Amino acid sequence: MIGLQPVRECLRVHGHLVSQVAITAGDNPKLAALERFARDRGVAEVVRRPRGEMDRLAQGGQHQGAIALAPALSLRPWAEVVARPRLIAIALDRVQDPQNFGAVVRSAVATGDAALVWGEHASAPLTPATFRASAGAIEHATLSRVPSLKDALASARDAGAQVIGLAAGASELLSDIDLRGPTVIVLGNEAEGLQPSVRRACSRLAAVVRPRVLDSLNASVAAAIALYEAERQRRELPGSPDAALPPSALPSSILPPSIQ
Repeated sequence: MIGLQPVRECLRVHGHLVSQVAITAGDNPKLAALERFARDRGVAEVVRRPRGEMDRLAQGGQHQGAIALAPALSLRPWAEVVARPRLIAIALDRVQDPQNFGAVVRSAVATGDAALVWGEHASAPLTPATFRASAGAIEHATLSRVPSLKDALASARDAGAQVIGLAAGASELLSDIDLRGPTVIVLGNEAEGLQPSVRRACSRLAAVVRPRVLDSLNASVAAAIALYEAERQRRELPGSPDAALPPSALPSSILPPSIQ
């Protein structure tokens, strides 16, 4: 785990299970604060290393002076995730840009704790670039990697969830669909959209907005808008046990910049 915010969220989640935190030697106040936080969280080994050694450890990644040896990310079985009574999930169909992948994770955690599911082939790997793009939110996320996305979507439909593929040319708007029940929202590849087999696995297709000058949105932007709409509808359910926390109750580090 590399980067100031990813390491901080890793410490927040795993605490003493982080085996080592390495920090660039020097008098940077942010790094000094991170060092104190690591010690307070019970990390047994917190070390200062020269910049060159940190660069070698990061293997070309932008470490911002902080590297942690952390437990592996926990991936959930899709069957467990899809059994949630009020499921909300984002499915990523061949989203290959780690920046997009990480930004979708961040939106999913910040707006209603949506689960993330993706196929194990032709998708962005879980790399330091993805972790940094999520600003540490990936440590809080519900993640599920499946052998076949179309089969995972079919199993969600069999379990009673609606599966909505986002497509710019769809006749329906997402905001016109009832998203309060179990729902999986499917995002396509940055260049080609939904592949045909995944499109056929969807219950219906919907557009996030009516295209005007542009015919599509960036995947992470589309995910954020879709999740906001789902959360807006679900907040209207009185006494809902899964109602999202207000922004003031979420870690500011994982909130989108517009509401920090």
